[in-house]
Amino acid sequence: MERQNLGPLHGLWSLTNRELKKWYKAPFILLLSLVQPVLWLGLFGKAMNLGNMFTSGLNIPGLNIPKQVIDQIGTELIKSTFGTTDYFSFLAAGMLSFIVLFTSMNSGMMIVWDRRLGFLNKLLTTPVSRGSIIMGKVLSAVIRSLVQATIVLVIALLLGMQFRPDISALDIAGTYVALFLMSLGLSSLFIMLALRSTSWESQMAIMNLLNLPLLFASNAFYPVKLMPSWLKPVVEINPISYANDISRQLLLGATGMNSVWFDFAFLLAFAAIFSTLGIVLSWRYLNS
Repeated sequence: MERQNLGPLHGLWSLTNRELKKWYKAPFILLLSLVQPVLWLGLFGKAMNLGNMFTSGLNIPGLNIPKQVIDQIGTELIKSTFGTTDYFSFLAAGMLSFIVLFTSMNSGMMIVWDRRLGFLNKLLTTPVSRGSIIMGKVLSAVIRSLVQATIVLVIALLLGMQFRPDISALDIAGTYVALFLMSLGLSSLFIMLALRSTSWESQMAIMNLLNLPLLFASNAFYPVKLMPSWLKPVVEINPISYANDISRQLLLGATGMNSVWFDFAFLLAFAAIFSTLGIVLSWRYLNS
């Protein structure tokens, strides 16, 4: 009997599709995952009208300044602060990374539940490589992240997000490449943290410990130059900051904190390092 030659990617798509079925066969879960970023866009982005905040200080009693002049000064102040004349668009670009972060975080829970339900024990007895087990969960998280980011982007456009006038399909593709690399690295990171975990409570504690620091120690809501000096080094090593920088430069034409190529190089290194570490550690630590 001829022995079947199984490659290192054997079973990868089957494992990826298994995780995706849990998602697209339960649309209510998808809906719940979109509530938070949409609330941020609608309540924080629209209700907090930073344009009026910048111009209200120019209405000095007794000094009759024409409204056109006030609006022009306010627009220049917003552009010099955020790199674009529309704060809502600035925030909307950050919400793409927001949804990718929170979707990628849940990738570690997949390992925990597979272990608790006994599926991981059965899977480890099959010819499927441990690297495929890890990458199947990573890829499913990446696909979910990109789909949900697309939905958030469409909602942001409906609410008034403004693209740069000369935007091209290549700019949009570049934004998705950045989100892909960020999701690949973050999903691998959170799965690494769950390789030896047997308790969903401990994994939830890790997620709750990291999610808000990762989000707020980035340029998702405010530019780096407005942050205190002690926080700036943290922001500058946060992959979310680089994905936001790319999306704002490509989609909005905003002024970036680095060149687009430097941002891509950082995200590529981040994704390559952590996805490789995830596979290597799975060979040693992934067990039932």
